[in-house]
Amino acid sequence: MREYFIRRVLIVIPTIFFATLLVFFLIRLTPGDVIDMMVSQNDVSADEVTREKIEQALGLDVPVYIQYFQWMKNLFLHADLGESLWMGTKVTDEIISRLPITFELGIIAIIVGLSIAFPIGIYSAVRQDTIGDYVGRTFAILGLAIPGFWLGTMVVILPAVWWDWSPPLEYIPITEDPIANLKMLLIPGVILGMSLSAVTMRMTRTMMLEVLRQDYIRTAWAKGQREVVVVYKHALKNALIPVVTLIGLQLPILIGGTVIIEQIFVLPGMGLLMLESINQRDYPLITGLMLVIGLVVLIINLIVDISYGFFNPKVRYK
Repeated sequence: MREYFIRRVLIVIPTIFFATLLVFFLIRLTPGDVIDMMVSQNDVSADEVTREKIEQALGLDVPVYIQYFQWMKNLFLHADLGESLWMGTKVTDEIISRLPITFELGIIAIIVGLSIAFPIGIYSAVRQDTIGDYVGRTFAILGLAIPGFWLGTMVVILPAVWWDWSPPLEYIPITEDPIANLKMLLIPGVILGMSLSAVTMRMTRTMMLEVLRQDYIRTAWAKGQREVVVVYKHALKNALIPVVTLIGLQLPILIGGTVIIEQIFVLPGMGLLMLESINQRDYPLITGLMLVIGLVVLIINLIVDISYGFFNPKVRYK
């Protein structure tokens, strides 16, 4: 187990290296240039701002590969992700200030999604082809069919038109008012959680049906064990491995998937910061954000892989 963990951690280094290399160069190939955007937003006739001066001030007057090596050097030697080209602030400070908001939103979405998916998925499998099963499957189909951005837009617009009410759109930090903070994040968290629950519920139902047809489950029924024991002790644990894998694949999507939701509900999180940095071609900020997202994805994948041993004692790490 320890050797497996060490190997997986060591794999993170080259993975992150190639990820940052790809992002660092590809973002500079996208149409539009940060220097042109800055020049267009300044009164050139007043202060005689030139492209060359801006490039020198921002350190963009050297080849891209030299910029990359300088960035990597600062990262490994000083844990410095650079400065935002537009705001002049540390990229690390910007990410640290936005990361808790996205994590809080993601945690609410996960809690809501799993609270919906597991009970409905298990019930639909145990009570196959009943009215409850049909209702659960209908809910899953609706959750997959309805886009989160559309639902979020309707939640903001329709109550305002019908009842002169709209969700709070001014972010309040949790340190100032936890209740007001939760009220603001609850609605977008539920919307994200519904999308997560739909896929997870279908997978839970499918795997539970497969496990419930196994011989050892029939033996447990034949011994006269209670339904709760058969379902939760024998069936559920063995059905969760593919479900956990699916959840592990969906969790990183919550970070990137919050872009539109954060914009709709005016949440100053990682998603909104990513959207703003891409629109402004803020290269250091984009690279720093992708580095953090990549680390989160790798950590989640490692946790998911290690959790297999808990759900299935037959799993061995080599």
